[in-house]
Amino acid sequence: MSDYLYIYRGGANREGRSPEVMQQVMQQWMAWLGELKAQGHLKSSGEPLEDTGKVVRNKTMITDGPYAESKDLVGGFSIVTADSLEKAAELSAGCPIFEAGGLVEVRPIMGM
Repeated sequence: MSDYLYIYRGGANREGRSPEVMQQVMQQWMAWLGELKAQGHLKSSGEPLEDTGKVVRNKTMITDGPYAESKDLVGGFSIVTADSLEKAAELSAGCPIFEAGGLVEVRPIMGM
C-alpha cells in the first residue's frame, strides 16, 4: 500500500449558498470521508483551506494570494492509502466536489 494526496480544486463557490445547503454539502463530504475511513483508505482527512493566503518567492518577496482561476484554486486536501495510483483515482470518484464542478488531483506521495 502507498499513500496518495487528494488535492481538491474548484467547486468551492460558497457565495449565494444558504446555510442549509452548506450543511448538506458538509454532510456529503463527511459521509464520503467516513466511507473511505471505514474501508481503511483514509489516512488523513486534511482540512479545508481559506480562500486567502500569501505567496512567498525568493525568500523575501511576499505577496497576497493565491490568485488562481477560481476553478483551479486549491480548497483542501486528504491523504489516502491504496494499492495503486489507479485505485486511488477510483476511490476519488465519490467525492462531492464533482457535483460543484470541481476536481480531485491525485498525486503519489514519494517515499523518503
